[in-house]
Parts: sequence; structure tokens; C-alpha cells
Amino acid sequence: MSGEPSILLTGGAGFVGRYLAPALAKHFPQNRRAILCLEDSAGLPEGWQREVADITDEAAVQDAVARHKPSIVVHLAAQSSAGRSAHAAEATWRVNFGGSFALASAVARHAPDAIFFFVSSSDVYGASFRLGPATEDTPPAPLNPYASSKLAAESMLRDVLPPSAKLIVARAFNHTGPGQDERFVLPSFAAQIARIEAGLCEPRLRVGNLSAERDFMHVADVADAYVRLLECAGGLPRISVFNVTSGQTHRLEDLLGTLRGLARKPFEIEPDPERMRASDIPCAKGDPARLKEATGWTPQRPAGELLRELLEWWRGQVKAER
Repeated sequence: MSGEPSILLTGGAGFVGRYLAPALAKHFPQNRRAILCLEDSAGLPEGWQREVADITDEAAVQDAVARHKPSIVVHLAAQSSAGRSAHAAEATWRVNFGGSFALASAVARHAPDAIFFFVSSSDVYGASFRLGPATEDTPPAPLNPYASSKLAAESMLRDVLPPSAKLIVARAFNHTGPGQDERFVLPSFAAQIARIEAGLCEPRLRVGNLSAERDFMHVADVADAYVRLLECAGGLPRISVFNVTSGQTHRLEDLLGTLRGLARKPFEIEPDPERMRASDIPCAKGDPARLKEATGWTPQRPAGELLRELLEWWRGQVKAER
């Protein structure tokens, strides 16, 4: 078993994992594939086996990695909401740093030659976005527990993984699509509109700061970028960092305007103080040059297509809830 190429994916039952797992299966058909997940996780994608472990349970993670002996580890599992992290810092650090440490420790012991692909976040740049578009060499300056925990995990992985392992860090910028829950801004807009259309709430859409500019990519494009980085891993240095970004930003006000044009019922827009972030950055833009040079990747799905898909998915969800 140890001689076969294999992939271990954490967070495979989550939002991004549901897009990434099929893409990995398609591009690495010769690999054994397993998803590290809780026993009661939803059904697994076709072609994947279940490795049961809570990412924060060091003994269970050690056992799973020892049995599977992956040649590629893709670490998605995280508490992924920056907004939630402000009210749940301990839980965020326990998962994002503690879980990453448990996995890295297990890989160091039982799969020391593995490629370790870590999904970090553009949030690590934080206050440095005020200096202009972030490159991978921009100094990190995190502004919330989520970003701090991701940056700490990056640093830990550099130390804990052995020299024989290869570390790829993907600092992903905002991405969304069908299946993302409404803790995040664009799904929140789409879900509220779908409920207004269904007559389940008053025609008033509650929003945070609409002047913020962000890069919003389709989750399927981001999954494609991850796969491309893994495909070229053999030619990368032992430790590499990549911004996963389109290099373009959109004002939230403009994206909401597009959704408003797609809505089947009119509604008012109401600022909600609870949705405002004290540390909000006016513009979070990244430089994609390093990723494009390494992989040739560019996003294929425009913002208008993304918004239509997102709204239609939430219409289906609201219909099912009724």
C-alpha cells in the first residue's frame, strides 16, 4: 500500500472540498484517494474512501495518516469565517492551528516525503492591503483571529514538516459559488433575495459595508488552480507560496446591483451594524503573476455567471426549505 501514490484530503466534505475532490479524482486517477472527515460527515464523492478522524484529535490523525501513508496531503479543513473568528477565537485557533499541527506532525512521522498542500488565506496580508496589491512578498499583517491562525499555521508547517517533504501554501482570495453558506457576503445577499422572492421575509436586504472592493472568484476556478499547482509540484522548490487570485476586484455595491437586477421582486437595502467590520479594508487586491507563471492558470467564469448561479442555487434551497 505504501508504494502506491495516494492523496489524503481534509475538509473534503466542506464547501470547497465538494468541488476539489472530483477535480483531484479526474486529474490524479492513478492515486488512491481518501478524505479525512468525521464519522457522521455527509456522503463522500465518488472514488474516495473515508478516513475517520477529527482534525483536532492528534491521536486519531496520527492513526489515519499512518494507515494511509499519503504521497499528497491537501489540507482544506478550517474554521473559515473571518467574521465568526472574532467571536470564536479559541475554536478558530484550535482548528486552524491545532488541527494543522496535528496533521503536520503525523505527516512528519508517517509520510515524510509527501507533498503538503496547505490552503491559507489572503487575509494574512490584512493591513498591508492598504499599501496596494499584495504579492507573495508583501509583509503579512493579519487583522483578525482567522488570519492570525492561518499565518501561524504557515510558519509552523515550515518548521514541523521535514526537509524531505514539499510544502505548497495557497493564499486564496475570496471565492464563492453554489453551496457556500450565508455567513459569507454574496451567499448572504442571494439567500436574502431568494427569501424575499418567496415571501418569507419583508422586502428589505440587510448589508454591511458596500464600498469594500474584493476579488470574488468562482470556487470551481479556485479548485482548478489548486489542481494545477499540484500537477506542477515536481518543479517547485521545497517551500513555495502562491496567491490564488484573479488580480481583479469588484465593489460589493456593484455586485449587489447585479443581483438586484436578477431579482424577481423589488427590495430596499438597509445597512446592518452587526454586519460591519471594524477592521474592514477598503480594497483587497492580489497579484496573480507567480501563479500564472507557474501554471498558466486564469479564471474562466465571469462575475455575472457566478452571481446567477449563486442566486439560482439559493432559490432552490429556499424552495426545499418550504
